[in-house]
Amino acid sequence: MSSGRAQMNIVIVGHVDHGKSTVIGRLLADTGSLPQGKLEAVKENCRKNSKPFEYAFLLDALKDEQAQGITIDMARCFFKTAARDYIIIDAPGHIEFLKNMITGASRAESALLVIDADEGIRENSKRHGQMVSMLGVKQVTVLANKMDLVDFSEEVFEKLKADYTAFLAQINVTPVSFIPVSAREGDNIATLSERMPWYRGFSVLEQLDRFISDKELQEKPFRFPVQDIYKFTRSNDDRRIIAGTVAAGTVLAGDEVLFLPSGKRSTIKSVESFNTASKKQASAGEASGFTLATQIYIRPGELMVKPEEPQPEVGSRFRVNIFWVGRAPMLRNKEYKLKLGSARATVKLAEICNTLDASDLTYSKSKQQIDCRDVGECILETSRPIAFDTTAASETTGRFVIVDNYEIAGGGVVVENLSAGETLLQKHIKDREHHWETGLVREEERAEVNHHRAKFIVFTGAPGTGKRAVAKALEQRLFLNRMNVYYLGVANIDRGLDTDLRSHTDSSGERLRRIGELARILTDAGLIFITTIDDADDYDIETLKVLNEPNDILVVNMGENAFSRYHPDLQVPDGRVVAEAVNQVAELLKSREIIQDYQI
Repeated sequence: MSSGRAQMNIVIVGHVDHGKSTVIGRLLADTGSLPQGKLEAVKENCRKNSKPFEYAFLLDALKDEQAQGITIDMARCFFKTAARDYIIIDAPGHIEFLKNMITGASRAESALLVIDADEGIRENSKRHGQMVSMLGVKQVTVLANKMDLVDFSEEVFEKLKADYTAFLAQINVTPVSFIPVSAREGDNIATLSERMPWYRGFSVLEQLDRFISDKELQEKPFRFPVQDIYKFTRSNDDRRIIAGTVAAGTVLAGDEVLFLPSGKRSTIKSVESFNTASKKQASAGEASGFTLATQIYIRPGELMVKPEEPQPEVGSRFRVNIFWVGRAPMLRNKEYKLKLGSARATVKLAEICNTLDASDLTYSKSKQQIDCRDVGECILETSRPIAFDTTAASETTGRFVIVDNYEIAGGGVVVENLSAGETLLQKHIKDREHHWETGLVREEERAEVNHHRAKFIVFTGAPGTGKRAVAKALEQRLFLNRMNVYYLGVANIDRGLDTDLRSHTDSSGERLRRIGELARILTDAGLIFITTIDDADDYDIETLKVLNEPNDILVVNMGENAFSRYHPDLQVPDGRVVAEAVNQVAELLKSREIIQDYQI
């Protein structure tokens, strides 16, 4: 392959008997891309063994060389035209190929789908169409091969074209073109054939050169998954360096940046790199650090972008294509861990749209689980919103893996954001409230006897801000004033309700859910329920609000405000004396008429 030339990845699919190997062999031969003397050697070998030469034999010869460690990798066959270089993504067997494509190990920008014009459309032809659809390949040309066996009939070609176009429309694939070819004879491969004067389209090579190639990563919108934030303790060094690797695009010192999903903004002050002087810019593929002109609170897992460029998606519910390799099947509503860029989130399989068995390409719309070696088009739902791109927009930030019990069990790409739909949590709350059993004591009666209304009070902030001391002091003060109040310490939950979660490294979503469910019960009992949560963000609070419905919550933030959209009910500055902070909360409870003014 020539260095510095434009490249395109293509995939050629088709049943083994429909001439896929012959098409590949012909492309290699007609573009002069074979090793020196290979074509002549294969022809001579056929002559010696008294068998007719087939262009498919070229692939067999190259496979023999691969087995000896010579010349070529059959997973990446190369040929070139005057316009650019081509890489044919292929692999022995469907399983490895689909695994590589779905997980993003390799990606085709266009596809040639080979159908035997003599046999016509068969089940395998439909399965390959479904496979191309699930892979998200947008540029597809169908080759009606073996036209020599049907006497180069225009009528046969047009019928195949009409029938297969109708089928592809059902699976949302619109082919760029149909080309009648005879790969064995070379008709319409490199040049147009005189034996099909009725065809006025492009040859295969001409069509390939007209496919639109993906932009280079540096030319795409800027994407920087935040891996970590480093703080320094040396004197006079108050920098916070946001570290990670640029996934796409370029950013310059002085550029305005936006962090998603938090929505916070700042400006790049400097571009840092290890053990070198500061740089003016960072581009795709570079491990970099950034300092900001204004200090804002962000977390690992955010995606830094430029606000003036096309924006990524933000959501918690999305349609994906996934390849499953787990020993256990992927089950609906079971919790898994999703890793997308630097984001980590608990994820559930919400819905299975359809599946494709990679071992035999059988297609199903009725399976209730995704089995090992299945390609699934499905809907996933995360415990909190994350920022991502669809694979059509940017594959580097649209690719994910699924972890089950510390093992990678699947990988795939995001196809579409579906965050407008009803979430699993919302469905759960609707079902819970529908079946909620109440006693004979009404909420108003409890409040009258208790002399206060029920309330869920959450203290949040970074570790070391004193929120636990204030929460406990508030409980004591309310209790001494004869109120039904209870403070629940994090250790109590960890050693009690959450004992089964202690061995799980990422169970924050489930821990939060249990606190919310407990709050729903205790506030229904008429209590003032107090607890603390370290570093809660907008989505933690929103989750607790939903879980505690129909009751509300009151949020007290201690120290630096990490929220971007949610406004705490009370902001207590860092270093505030405990008694003063308790007074502030008490005054807020009075103003909200949770407690009476004379009570405290």
